[in-house]
Amino acid sequence: MPLSDMEARNIFQNLSPIDHRYSVAEQAVFQSLVPWLSEEASVDSCVKAEIALIIAHLTIRGKMTNALRAELEKCTVDPAEIYAEEEKTSHNIKALVNVLKQKLPQNLAHFVHLGATSVDILDTSLSLRIKGVTREVILPSLRKLELLLCALAEREADTPQVGRTHGQHAVPITLGFAISEYVARLGKSILEIENRVKDLKGKLSGAAGAYNATSMIVKDPRELEHIYLDELNLEPSEYSTQLVEPEYLLRLLLEFNIAFGIIANLADDLRNLQRSEIGEVREGFSADQVGSSTMPQKRNPWNCEHVKSLWKTFMPRVQTFFMDQISEHQRDLTNSASQRFISDYITGFCFAISRMTKVIKELGIVKKKLLSNLQSGNLYGGIMAEPAYILLAEAGIPDAHEIVRKITLTAERENMSFTVALSREPQVLVHISDKLKELGLIDSPDEAIFFFENPQKYSGLSAQKARALAEKYKILMGG
Repeated sequence: MPLSDMEARNIFQNLSPIDHRYSVAEQAVFQSLVPWLSEEASVDSCVKAEIALIIAHLTIRGKMTNALRAELEKCTVDPAEIYAEEEKTSHNIKALVNVLKQKLPQNLAHFVHLGATSVDILDTSLSLRIKGVTREVILPSLRKLELLLCALAEREADTPQVGRTHGQHAVPITLGFAISEYVARLGKSILEIENRVKDLKGKLSGAAGAYNATSMIVKDPRELEHIYLDELNLEPSEYSTQLVEPEYLLRLLLEFNIAFGIIANLADDLRNLQRSEIGEVREGFSADQVGSSTMPQKRNPWNCEHVKSLWKTFMPRVQTFFMDQISEHQRDLTNSASQRFISDYITGFCFAISRMTKVIKELGIVKKKLLSNLQSGNLYGGIMAEPAYILLAEAGIPDAHEIVRKITLTAERENMSFTVALSREPQVLVHISDKLKELGLIDSPDEAIFFFENPQKYSGLSAQKARALAEKYKILMGG
């Protein structure tokens, strides 16, 4: 079908799930990305760059007026016009230039693209769009998620939970402490994204980056470049070939990927805590929601699984980001197709942020299960073996670890709790009781067993750390 006869396509005829399934499921996120990542946005940003170039030429000649600026800033181009022209030129920027010249007065048309090469427009407009979507969509979404995590960590700072290493019970912590891991990790990544986005650059240095063309037009080509980029709130790349140095964008995309991985890690942790045999948290589940087409009782952690699945889909794209770092000599075209898919990656990342925000907002905390899992961890081997060993060693017993290890083996072999097995060792218990009393954790030796029967009393600085990190990152996020 000729481009001039184009009609809006039914979204269910689109090939990418981004443009049908997720554009429906995540309408608000999708619409927030359209002004930055759509093909219309791509064309519009290139038009803005070309208009900025005209303004730079007029400014350096002392001919820029408010009336001319108003006339230039009114200029818009329909992407369909560019695509139709590109059928003739087989060159997207030349097509844009041809269309734009037709829309401007004759006294301005000759300034369109004057002294520029295609990538002066393309790389600059890409930086413009990535900077915009990062500041207007990605960072606000990440801060919202971070503040929800801060609130959860603070709210559950004292909620007992069994710590886990290698998938096994370790020592007692609190749920707030577990969540504050992600408060700290994601918070640092957000701050890094804020710094990296400031570094995005543009250029107006010509076909090989040496200002050959603009040196034939103005005395100081770098002044022209600064005026051009100032119009777009960008700075020039320190060194350009035909391309802007790729590392500015690469470093930002890599930090996106780090944040994406942190969110996927959180999703995986929460998914595992929803296992039937653990059951410490639950995703929100609406009255009409269905967990299985055959098992009516199912309440699957599908949002967490969805976040991890998005990460699995888009995380490997980082390899392409690295591959786009390499261009032969002053430029080749091997990034021309691959770079277009940055928009897909950012969209997938934003969908994951949105879905995780929903999970945290609606997360149910099953406190009875948290406590019972903690208490069950004190049976047999016993999660309170560590404080027993530490206290015994502090009492000056050189083989304290081995003594306590044998007590855990007895408990396991004879199917009894660690506390019962410990009470069978009166000499060991005396040493431990004395140290507990010194620490002010008990008032009399009789209370030692009570301490070991209540593992929630041995949670270290869990609550304090959870509150401190929540408070720190609330302030840093402006919450």
